[in-house]
Amino acid sequence: MSGLDGDENRVARADGRGDPHLALRALASERDEEIVSASLLRGRREIVIRHARQRYRLRITANDKLILTK
Repeated sequence: MSGLDGDENRVARADGRGDPHLALRALASERDEEIVSASLLRGRREIVIRHARQRYRLRITANDKLILTK
């Protein structure tokens, strides 16, 4: 059983109603420190990530690759 399975309730709160840092930690496997891209994107092709007061865009290309741009 991975670290993802037991944290589904906390992950569901990643929609802004809960602590986003807690939700991301719940998405990461304790053993592998891995986050599945679908968990972040939740059906979208692009998301905005804020890091160190900067905005970055993570998007899926037409060739199903990930690109992170500032």
